[in-house]
Amino acid sequence: MLDQAGDTAQTAPATRVARPSALRAAAFTGLGVALPEGVVGNAPIAERLGLADGWIERRTGIERRRHAGPEDGTATLGAAAALAALADAGLTAADVDLVIAATCTADHAIPGTAPEIAHLMGTDKVPAYDLGAACSGFVMGLDTASALIESGRADTIVLVGVEVLSRFLDPDDKGTAPIFGDGAGAAVLTAAPAGSAGIDLAVLGSDGGCAEFIVAPRGGTLTMDGHATFGAAISRMSQGALDACAAVGITLDDIDLFVFHQANARILASVADRLSLDPEKVVNAIGEIGNVSAASIPVALDHARSQGRLHAGDRILCGAFGAGLTWGSCVLTYGAAAGQAVPA
Repeated sequence: MLDQAGDTAQTAPATRVARPSALRAAAFTGLGVALPEGVVGNAPIAERLGLADGWIERRTGIERRRHAGPEDGTATLGAAAALAALADAGLTAADVDLVIAATCTADHAIPGTAPEIAHLMGTDKVPAYDLGAACSGFVMGLDTASALIESGRADTIVLVGVEVLSRFLDPDDKGTAPIFGDGAGAAVLTAAPAGSAGIDLAVLGSDGGCAEFIVAPRGGTLTMDGHATFGAAISRMSQGALDACAAVGITLDDIDLFVFHQANARILASVADRLSLDPEKVVNAIGEIGNVSAASIPVALDHARSQGRLHAGDRILCGAFGAGLTWGSCVLTYGAAAGQAVPA
């Protein structure tokens, strides 16, 4: 349980059993992003909320965010990101065995978003389902998808993180209106021989006792206890990074790039400071995209790639925290080819 300041209770860390060596590996072989065309700067939001010039950027690190237009939806954005990821992996829709969509802003209560994404991708006959873990959805999806590949239940999975949060915001709420944006990111995971580099064990958690920190009632708008969320995010993502490295048998020094959920630039800085991380190894993309929830990590990965900071074979630590409360961290090797040895 977390208290209102976000402190971690004194409980033993979760124990994860190491992956049996006989299992196949799940390689991260494709990455794609789709962002709406509509760019919203801080000025109109600040004017509506009566905020001083520069207040939003100082408090959040956000300079602009994308908002979906009438033609955009979770399914259309998700499908565009998925197809871009498949192209990046050198694959087509015919190669896909499963589509997972991590989202908390589905176009409809029923049906789910993933089947429509699969249809728009041209993969009508494959299984497709949604995963709801808010901002932690992509990390939890990595864990789910890699387990299915490792066990032989699938060979190629497209994992999509997609949100259209602008449709769930109160434009007069200064705690949420400046923060959240829209977008989609996707990864392609493919089977590789046992011992190959790929997705390592994730360390996941939840605490429904703190669900009131971030809430969007059905038919309502998103509300957030910013102070409690701020403290809890720093605590859980910092500890999660340590736990994920421990689960794999490495240290923070073995990580090439840290890709945390892009919730707030001050949260990113606080996590880096708490863990004594080199700021150059911590991806900060929030200034351009805002908080895009489940799409945050793949969009941040793509941001790092566009800057020349992400390379095949890099060892990445991904960490997220979101409503639920949920959290998760995992270590992965980006772009590892099938048969490539796990880094020492």
